[in-house]
Amino acid sequence: MNIIQINKLTKTFVTAEKRSGFAASLRSLLRPQRREIQAVKDVTFDIAAGERLAFIGPNGAGKSTTIKMLTGILYPTSGSALVLGKTPWRDRRELAYEIGAVFGQKSQLWYHLPPADSFELLARIYELQPAAYRERLAYLVDLFEINDYLQSPVRKLSLGERMRCEIAASLLHRPRILFLDEPTIGLDVVVKQRIRDLILELNQQEGVTIFLTSHDAGDVEVLCRRAMVINHGEVIYDGKVSTLRRDYIRTKTVSLKLGEPWEGFDDPGVQVLKHKGYGVKLEVDTGATPIEEVIGRLLARYAVVDINVDNPPMEQIIARIYEAEGRIDDLSLEEGE
Repeated sequence: MNIIQINKLTKTFVTAEKRSGFAASLRSLLRPQRREIQAVKDVTFDIAAGERLAFIGPNGAGKSTTIKMLTGILYPTSGSALVLGKTPWRDRRELAYEIGAVFGQKSQLWYHLPPADSFELLARIYELQPAAYRERLAYLVDLFEINDYLQSPVRKLSLGERMRCEIAASLLHRPRILFLDEPTIGLDVVVKQRIRDLILELNQQEGVTIFLTSHDAGDVEVLCRRAMVINHGEVIYDGKVSTLRRDYIRTKTVSLKLGEPWEGFDDPGVQVLKHKGYGVKLEVDTGATPIEEVIGRLLARYAVVDINVDNPPMEQIIARIYEAEGRIDDLSLEEGE
């Protein structure tokens, strides 16, 4: 069953062009020149119940605009969308009881109050029965391991602690769809993995549909089975994450801190990016040699003090998709959305 259905969804913003200089500024004030920016262009796709979708693209691609239309914050210029059988921008109040949203850089928790107070307020907003709310809260507190933070002001929490509370807050009313916009941004490796594990557990236990945007290829690989790439407001790729990984996420960067000087390493698909003293950074073509084998041989040869494995930047992955389609001249990776 498809619980999100989008057909030729389009959003165009009209902005006034600014001009420099007093005379030009005066003319713009009296006779403003306007231009149209198409943030989303004829986007069409469906999402099934319980699916985990990665909606990815560079800054300015149209990801956040799409989410805002699907949650009812923005009206589209044209096209249609149904979320759980409702039109988001017309049925926003009713839909709010069935969806949850987490924006990595925008908090729904009161900054100067402890999370417990925000949870209580949200329970009232969602009209939860006291007994049902207490039961649900106890479950989420245990799952997200946030009991120690409940009575501390949000401003005193670390980013990782706050994000766990943010996700728990978005799940108090048992939403059927969870929109996650950059949920792991700014988090360290350990906390990122914990957040990912929690999201997967909720999807498996409660069947929550996950709609994820992220610049972290690790989020996409771990959390999602399907990936959709958008750029210039248009969908340029829609397929399995396994296919995306096989065809476009072919390299990983391995950073090592050694207990002895670097003396070289010869393995198929491994390139030394830089090294100095006891530190070295390698690029590994996982199509030539699996990353697990490379790490195993490195550990067998060197005394490794620290090791870190990173995915290529999302912009690089998207550039490879464009190259494969012969559309690299159209690729835009500018900042700001």
